[in-house]
Amino acid sequence: MAAEIGRTASKHLSTECGKATSLSSPGGDVGFDSSRVIVETEQQQQQQEQLQHAPQRQLSQQDRNGRRLVQVKKLGKTTTTSPPSRNRVPFATAQPAAGNDQQQEQQQQQQALINADNVTSTAEAVTEVPGAIKTTINIGFAMNHVNDQENLKQLSLAPVQVNEVEEMDTQEETPNDGGGDGTDNRPINGEPELACIVQDQEMEEDEARSEATFRYTVENISKMKDSQLSPACYVRNLPWKIMVMPRSSQTQERQPQRSLGFFLQCNGESESTSWSCYAVAELRLLSCKEGQEPFSRKIQHLFYSKENDWGFSHFMTWQDVLDPDRGFIKDDSITLEVHVVADAPHGVSWDSKKHTGYVGLKNQGATCYMNSLLQTLYFTNQLRKAVYKMPTESDDSSKSVALALQRVFHELQFSDKPVGTKKLTKSFGWETLDSFMQHDVQEFLRVLLDKLESKMKGTCVEGTVPKLFEGKMVSFIKCKNIDYKSTRVETFYDIQLNIKGKKNIYESFSDYVSTESLDGDNKYDAGEHGLQEAEKGVIFSSFPPVLHLHLMRFQYDPVTDCSVKFNDRFEFYEKISLGKYLQNKEATSADYTLHAVLVHSGDNHGGHYVVFINPAGDGKWCKFDDDVVSRCTKQEAIEHNYGGQDEDMSMAVKHCTNAYMLVYIRNSELENVLQEVKEEDIPQELVERLQEEKRLEQIRRKERTEAYLYMTVNVLLEDSFDGHQGNDLYDPEHALYRVFRVRKQATVHEFLELLSDSLKYPIEQIRIWPFSTRSNQTCRPTLIEPDADLQKPIIDCAENHNPWNVFVELVPPDSDMTALPPFDKDTDVLLFFKLYDPKNKKIHYCGHHYMPVVAKVQELIPILNERAGFPPDTELALYEEIKPNLVEKIDNLSEPLEKVLEELMDGDIIVFQKEGDNEMYELPTCREYFKDLFYRVEVTFCDKLIPNDPGFTMELSLRMTYDQMAKAVAQRVGTDPYLLQFFKCQNYKDSPGHPLKCTFDGTLKELVAYCKTKVKKLFYQQLSIRVNELENKKQFKCIWVGPSLKEEKEMILYPNKNGTVANLLEEAKKQVELSENGSGKLRILEMTCNKLSPGPVDDTPLDHLNTSGTKLYRIEEIPVDEVNLAEGEMLVPVAHFHKEVFSTFGIPFFFKIKHGEPFPKMKDRLLKKLGVQEKEFEKFKFAVVTMGKPQFIIDSPESCIKIEDFLPRYTSQSTSPHRPWLGLEHVNKAPKRSRINYLEKAIKIYN
Repeated sequence: MAAEIGRTASKHLSTECGKATSLSSPGGDVGFDSSRVIVETEQQQQQQEQLQHAPQRQLSQQDRNGRRLVQVKKLGKTTTTSPPSRNRVPFATAQPAAGNDQQQEQQQQQQALINADNVTSTAEAVTEVPGAIKTTINIGFAMNHVNDQENLKQLSLAPVQVNEVEEMDTQEETPNDGGGDGTDNRPINGEPELACIVQDQEMEEDEARSEATFRYTVENISKMKDSQLSPACYVRNLPWKIMVMPRSSQTQERQPQRSLGFFLQCNGESESTSWSCYAVAELRLLSCKEGQEPFSRKIQHLFYSKENDWGFSHFMTWQDVLDPDRGFIKDDSITLEVHVVADAPHGVSWDSKKHTGYVGLKNQGATCYMNSLLQTLYFTNQLRKAVYKMPTESDDSSKSVALALQRVFHELQFSDKPVGTKKLTKSFGWETLDSFMQHDVQEFLRVLLDKLESKMKGTCVEGTVPKLFEGKMVSFIKCKNIDYKSTRVETFYDIQLNIKGKKNIYESFSDYVSTESLDGDNKYDAGEHGLQEAEKGVIFSSFPPVLHLHLMRFQYDPVTDCSVKFNDRFEFYEKISLGKYLQNKEATSADYTLHAVLVHSGDNHGGHYVVFINPAGDGKWCKFDDDVVSRCTKQEAIEHNYGGQDEDMSMAVKHCTNAYMLVYIRNSELENVLQEVKEEDIPQELVERLQEEKRLEQIRRKERTEAYLYMTVNVLLEDSFDGHQGNDLYDPEHALYRVFRVRKQATVHEFLELLSDSLKYPIEQIRIWPFSTRSNQTCRPTLIEPDADLQKPIIDCAENHNPWNVFVELVPPDSDMTALPPFDKDTDVLLFFKLYDPKNKKIHYCGHHYMPVVAKVQELIPILNERAGFPPDTELALYEEIKPNLVEKIDNLSEPLEKVLEELMDGDIIVFQKEGDNEMYELPTCREYFKDLFYRVEVTFCDKLIPNDPGFTMELSLRMTYDQMAKAVAQRVGTDPYLLQFFKCQNYKDSPGHPLKCTFDGTLKELVAYCKTKVKKLFYQQLSIRVNELENKKQFKCIWVGPSLKEEKEMILYPNKNGTVANLLEEAKKQVELSENGSGKLRILEMTCNKLSPGPVDDTPLDHLNTSGTKLYRIEEIPVDEVNLAEGEMLVPVAHFHKEVFSTFGIPFFFKIKHGEPFPKMKDRLLKKLGVQEKEFEKFKFAVVTMGKPQFIIDSPESCIKIEDFLPRYTSQSTSPHRPWLGLEHVNKAPKRSRINYLEKAIKIYN
């Protein structure tokens, strides 16, 4: 038998009393703890025979995320338990059916296999390779078929029986190419026989069915040497086969013993590694004796590529199989049977529409809760009809919730593939993070229905939501001894049923309408009748057509002070009658049919949601698991979701998977609520809009798919250069391009035709000048050679630049030319012109011109005067713009261009201005202008005290001094420059560094030199004192706490740098408001991790006060009774903690204790200081915490306070004393920021 079926490599486990260990090939280190195995010597003989019947189970990679399987033997019953998992929970060990006395005796013997109360089994991840040798000792679980034997001799386990199995020949089985069913038709020990039974003809032909029973007969079993595979039986469109093989095991002391290996294989020949399918199966060895039950075992497993078979290595001993008295063999043949129930697979081509007629919804990450609810609302057909009829013609497609829901419903009805919900969540106004958070389903349902109800107001479908979902109840209080009753009618859209301690839905309804007695201290105030004994309760006055029932599986647990999920068994039924819970009988009976069961797997921190729906109300159920929809049985939809344990299978099956919401439809309204929604029920304008959206989306998708075939060409016309004030001809980041999407292999001529068609110019009036980057980092136009380049692919001309920027020259609109003038690349040059205005410090673009390279510079003067609108005899100064900060004046105008201009090239720029007296201006020549431009920089100033402040941006010169910068910013902010303090931005993170001194004598360039972004950043803060005074002071950040101990606030003080703590406290008095009858004296304390210790004395220099990451300084007013302490009194630090002393929280404080004071009296003083309610204070526990160890104080009148308990402790390991503190142990009522829930917030649909 091959060690690898298809692409599968698996572990081998043999049955043994001990710790499951995998001594395997590369991949994992698995330890064996022999101390955990306790086996009595006198039992060893029995174990060899008995252990063959213990079911085996492979522990897969990292034991399924680190879970431990535990086999526990108590009171003669062996079970297997495991922590819950979303995908699968191990079954308990199934016991064989009792067919005769011999089987019953064997069953009893099996119970006594392990003489240990707790034997744990763990395994690490193992990377499998074909032919790898592995050995496993196992306590007995269902497992994968492959087994190992080498390396076991290295273990000294004399008391433990170990089964050795020979390594399998990888050539024995010949898998097919994956196209067929992988059936092995060779006559090995008898021809195979397959019979699908217990299925009607229709089900047998349905390969997508959820369950099947099939058989395989092994002939010549006594001569069987190799493994055999049955022909495939298709369930959920996957091939399932029986795998049977002989197994042998031996130890150093015993002879080899053979057993029958029996496995179920799924999709064994598949090459894919992404598929998975969860299934429950029963493996049976059929009896040949009439009336005798088969020998059977049950498994459950998530089948996937690396574990595509599961079963029992030692299903039954070979001796028992061949024993005619056992009744399993006849004519040297045995018959094996498997009954398998499988979920719809994931990761394979599963056509939900084909198999069920419905499609699923894609999961955005944590939106399965929303998907299950949307499917429920979709199948409330009357609501779907109303949603279609909501007028959305003028709605914004990205913000309209109504349109987005119409879109989702329409696609669910007509699409063949799973439907996305991103547009829907976007219409809710949710950010990406909101979509990836699991919200409360009930809250989401209420918010969504409220939104729909408000959107339907004033339309033809107004009132649909309350008509379908609204019921009424009467809350009442009825006095017992007088004739007085108070009632209030309330409406509801859903009912929350308490399930804790309740057996079924009727008990929960009875609990809901049960009355509460108001007596004793809780009597009812009946107004003029005074306090009266009364009964308080609710009764239903009407139930809606569609009844939403929320089962309260998530409830607050006072013990753990958090929400927990109750997985108790709770029964609900397909048909219910609620008439007895009504105040008065309604016109139609309150009989309901179950329509949907919403199910949650997991705990209160998260999990997975699916929904089972009975679409037509006829008992034919479907399971909607996000994008996968499959048929299922009524039992799967209802009974399997009661919660608790599955008694039918005697296993702890999915006890964390259970129903949390039920949808019932009133029988009298069933036909109306589930009315067929036809295509003609959808407004034609909505259909057309959705079809147009789909068409445009297909075009966009095609464009994305074919993007690699196209390139982008950014076209710049001459008007794009107007107004540009910088170097070159345009700013690449702000230019207004005309964008063309062109095939990369299109020729330049074809591109010209495209331009001609778009710009409405003939081709002869168009010339392309691609921009290219020169060696001096300038970007200028260059020529495409007309003859050689026009037939080249455009991607070659662009030299693989994408996008490609080009200047397109056109015949001027006011010109009489029918074509552009000819241009000779050898004798002509293309020049561009700019005019500089020194008065306004502006640059004006003045067009372009072809000039012969031999033309003299002075020939340009008339052209430039004409372009600028100057008189013809105006004297001009000409400059060549070479590169940023390099502009050279052209002095000799009588020389030819080729000699005057440096490296004359197409695209050179001539900047000109009037010659004359320009010295009066700040930037008299274009040379100074471009130099100033070179030093110009955009700087963003952010307020240091405002988190994530976007700030404001100013254009400044890098040559600015500190004073010039401060004046510019002060003018922008509207304050005095000396009331601003600046901070450089740290180059390794976006936060302020050290403050700048106002005496800084450098330039702005030095301040932003290390900013990596184009827009530089500086931080500032506005001051209350002048910055030059501040620089002589020390900035000190501390915490201020008022006498009520309720709030803390941050305070920044500015004492003198060479001051002391006394100066600091005097500075603090100027900023705080002291108590009216207080002491007027302040003290400073050190605070670390919500615990206090005495602060430095008044004469301590401020330079000695250093704050670390966890240490803060706190300033507070000294209470009057703590100013002077009498003999026998002491101030002790007090802190709050919960469970562990290191879990401190809240505001700590100092408290005066008195030696010998009774503990109850001290508690009263403490209560008064804390100001909490007595009822809450009663829950507090008190402890003296010394060196991290709490000693709880006995709360009794005899307990007295001892000062010596709080005296500092010295140890040899520390130089400073350990100061004991008084701990208040109680629950932290402050809002928690837990690992899972700190981002959770109320659900809102914003649009």
